Amino acid sequence: MISNYKKYIFKKFLFSLAKVTLVFSSVILIMNLFEEISFFKDSEEYILLPVYLTLLNMPSILFEIFPFIFLIGTLFFFIEVIDKEEINILKLNGITNLKIIQILTLLTFSLGLFILIFFYNISSNLKFFYFDLKNQYTKDDKYLAVVTGNGLWIRDEVNDYINYINAEKLENDKLYNVTISQFNKNFQIEKVIISSEADIKTNKWLLKKPIVNSDNNSTSYNQLEFFSNFNEERMLSIFDNLSSLDLFKLEDLKKDYQMLGYNTELINGYKHRLYSYPLYLAIMVCIGSILMLNIKHNKSKVVSITFGITISVIIYYINYFFNVIIETKDVPYLTSIWGPQIILSLIVITNLIRINEK
Repeated sequence: MISNYKKYIFKKFLFSLAKVTLVFSSVILIMNLFEEISFFKDSEEYILLPVYLTLLNMPSILFEIFPFIFLIGTLFFFIEVIDKEEINILKLNGITNLKIIQILTLLTFSLGLFILIFFYNISSNLKFFYFDLKNQYTKDDKYLAVVTGNGLWIRDEVNDYINYINAEKLENDKLYNVTISQFNKNFQIEKVIISSEADIKTNKWLLKKPIVNSDNNSTSYNQLEFFSNFNEERMLSIFDNLSSLDLFKLEDLKKDYQMLGYNTELINGYKHRLYSYPLYLAIMVCIGSILMLNIKHNKSKVVSITFGITISVIIYYINYFFNVIIETKDVPYLTSIWGPQIILSLIVITNLIRINEK
């Protein structure tokens, strides 16, 4: 059975989180709605479509800023219990500062698991629908790329020709075992180009020893230039929107990357960032608790909240920095993801040692 004081703390903390979440959701709704309206300003679409897209995108944005929400919710929780002298009542009943933080941390960690397992999978699928729907209204629909069991497929429209490109493998800045089928506007085949290797650093691809089949004639070249709307950078950005993939789709994407010979460190790093999410939320709550329990009662609460938000922003950008350097391959993704969490955990543990003296 949950003790009455635990129920009280749970209820108080969840209510603080709900209020902060409602405020952030309102801000997201307004800002995202203006962005979507701006996107469709030259379109004849009604206002309902921007609203629908905003609602699809909002859960994914909330997932990204939940650490802020939990920290600010913690600050408001302690402001209320301190101002109403409720924290002193808890202490008189043997509930120490450390015990309060322990209760909040365990609750937050449990909520983090729920958010990761249920909320994230729902939000990522909504994000996928968001991108799928919005892509129908972009001006870039002539250039498409997908990965299937038969390798990488690209539909690339250049001038008066439509090129269907298939490659078995992508490694560094090269495509291997490339077949290019070129059609005219009437979808009549003009030529088929087969090459063992294509350098795609720029939009002018360099095909190595290609064979060009056209009008029942076959011609070999030592090297041939081929223009495409795709280059290495654009090719590798095909699956950059990892937030639109749930945990199962991330695993499928990893297999696609391995099939193409592309580095999977980015996906592994993103997956471990998700795995560390409950711990990240718990750390933010601990930081907020330590901040509020270390301030003097006569100190401005606005200053405390501002200081707490500043720290959360610093922590966010530290995590962002470590996530970015995964792509440089200078730091293993395990170190990049779990390193900051371990350091923050050590800082929190050090400050918790003397928290009961406050």
